[in-house]
Amino acid sequence: MRILHKVIDSMYGLIGKNKFLSKFKPVLVATDEFFFGTDKVTNLPHIVDYMDIKRFMALVVVALIPVTIASVYFWGLRVLAIIAVSYAFGGMVEVAFAAIRKKEIHEGFLVTGLIFPLILPPTTPLWVVAVGVVFGVLFGKEVFGGTARNIFNPAIVGRIFLSIAFPKIMSSEWRVPLTDAITSATPLVLFKNQGIITSYTDMLFGFNSGCIGETFRIGIIAGGIFLILLKIVDWRIPFAFLTTAAAFPWISNHLFHTNFAPPLFQLLSGGLLFGAFFMATDPVTSPFTRSGKWIAGILLGFLTVLIRALSGYVEGVMFSILLVDTFTPLIDTLVLGARYKKKTK
Repeated sequence: MRILHKVIDSMYGLIGKNKFLSKFKPVLVATDEFFFGTDKVTNLPHIVDYMDIKRFMALVVVALIPVTIASVYFWGLRVLAIIAVSYAFGGMVEVAFAAIRKKEIHEGFLVTGLIFPLILPPTTPLWVVAVGVVFGVLFGKEVFGGTARNIFNPAIVGRIFLSIAFPKIMSSEWRVPLTDAITSATPLVLFKNQGIITSYTDMLFGFNSGCIGETFRIGIIAGGIFLILLKIVDWRIPFAFLTTAAAFPWISNHLFHTNFAPPLFQLLSGGLLFGAFFMATDPVTSPFTRSGKWIAGILLGFLTVLIRALSGYVEGVMFSILLVDTFTPLIDTLVLGARYKKKTK
């Protein structure tokens, strides 16, 4: 690591002397802070810590490693190609805007570049991956001013765009794990069309069709708990999301004789667990108030169940997260307004 540190220091000197190379300073700074943290720390009585947001994002990537490894095992080496395309084309958009704005490369794409391919079907053509990630980063983040200014999760923006623009590619063909066989049925499709409930054990360990990173749910749960224990994400949103997604259909089926999927199936099917732990908890697009997090989690669970059961789509996680992202500023404003009421004369 000392050798790497010396190389980076020497590169700073080289970049400072060359106008052309100075355009790539954001790349060097991002590399430096990823490996060695930031030197922008405060003095007492504030907390002195080298753990900046780049390191936080790195830990999210670490939490996704079990899911990523399982994805390669289930779907083959093509998964690595999909991830590489996501990082390459999304990274180019990030670097281009960093150079144009003459600012550092922000850390958000470390996570976005990995989450995006994990929420795609394993049969997605590589050119579609490139189109989706460019659209997501460009219109989900950069048009708002970049990281920390976006109101939507870029990965979800890209995924929903692909679902609308290429519906056949994104929903008609699903690979069966550990084989080259193609099926048109995921557990959600089987339940909605035929009322069939896939084995819970199969769904838990990933032996069912689905998006690349959503099927190995044991790994998702482990990664989510890892992030919660390290306080990288707040436990309130996933807890409220999962509890509501389980409680709402159970209560509705018993009191109003509806035909929602049973609670455990709701939790283990589709991308609910992945969305609850890795996307709904996005620190930029989720509420920052504690009460707001509870409200957002409840809304997410409620909307996901409704969209799954009553709309033309079999999955509702991405749409519910996008809708709640839209109302996040309003949720926080209402919470703060209720807590800190203006004094009347």
